[in-house]
Amino acid sequence: MKAVVIVIDSVGIGAAPDAAAYGDVGASTLAHLAAAVGGLHAPTLQKMGLGNIPGLLCGGEQIEGVPPANQPIASYGAMGEMSDGKDTITGHWEIAGLLVDPGFHNFPPVHSFPPDLIAAFENETGRKIIGDKAASGTAIIEELGEEHMQTGALICYTSADSVFQIAAHEDIVPVPELYRYCEIARRLCDPLRVGRVIARPFIGRPGSFKRTENRKDFAYLPDEPTILERLKEAGNPVYAVGKIEDIYAHRGITESIHTGNNKDSQELVERWTKEKTDGLIFANFIDYDMLYGHRRDPKGYAHSIELTDQWLADYLPLLGGDDMLIITADHGNDPTFKGTDHTREYVPLLVYRPGHPGASLGIRRGFYDIAQSLAKFFSLPSMPRGASFIAFT
Repeated sequence: MKAVVIVIDSVGIGAAPDAAAYGDVGASTLAHLAAAVGGLHAPTLQKMGLGNIPGLLCGGEQIEGVPPANQPIASYGAMGEMSDGKDTITGHWEIAGLLVDPGFHNFPPVHSFPPDLIAAFENETGRKIIGDKAASGTAIIEELGEEHMQTGALICYTSADSVFQIAAHEDIVPVPELYRYCEIARRLCDPLRVGRVIARPFIGRPGSFKRTENRKDFAYLPDEPTILERLKEAGNPVYAVGKIEDIYAHRGITESIHTGNNKDSQELVERWTKEKTDGLIFANFIDYDMLYGHRRDPKGYAHSIELTDQWLADYLPLLGGDDMLIITADHGNDPTFKGTDHTREYVPLLVYRPGHPGASLGIRRGFYDIAQSLAKFFSLPSMPRGASFIAFT
């Protein structure tokens, strides 16, 4: 008996009730990217009930090309985030049973980092920093990459999320050294409750820089045990795919492989589904957010979803009668919306159990319903918050 949780990174399904507080009124990732490309072709997700979810939302926009299924093969619903934020760490932590309140610290868009933080970081690393502002990762590398290569100064920047990001050319700062600098920054940022410190290595020459898959996230430590830790402590193995290990600071994980793209992540999920007989396989599929959402590319975003849909068609038959697959997201990132940041949205919830008919799971108050459901699935004591949907599937 095993559970598989797949986070399709940033695939939101409609503006959350509190979207105005985040400047995201009108955002709707799936509906808008589908409309932008003249319709999304996702027959497997359609059969699972993805197109049934908008009907649960007040004013939910239909997903062009993905109509409601008459008899969905999976149970379907939407989840509203209760934590303060719309970033990767906040979304994933809530999925794992936590409530992030107050939210993580966000830096201002210009002169972002406090002078004492900069001074301490420069002193411990022996390198100056350049940047010190909110920026698109690809844009700031193009802007400051040549200066970085000439001087060795580290490109440090933030975004609308709670992040301290460090970009460096792999020929100037070897990747292990960059990771060591991130560990220094992580320690220095802890008193501020910064969600993530992120290593952003890149290669190439001025005018043709390219970020590599050696990105690594250094997360703030959770304040209480997650469902991953509770599972592992109870003797249930936890297998992490993609950046999951970084998001949870390597806690509650039995085995992990840090894949850097959807294709590699999907191949690993498929392999582990065949090999592992019990436990939790927890995966993040990153391409939608990293390659298409932040870069406001609805065509690439839609194509990436369609590739995942094709993969799911072959993957679903691998699940046994006692297995459970949960597909969800951690936040939105509407590629047709203003700016380049995440969007505060409901996220989809699809729960597939072979041989179980699909049913409506309604609108869930809190991503942590997933953690509570996993606790029930594995016969663990209840989590501190959330309502299980197992009884409905």
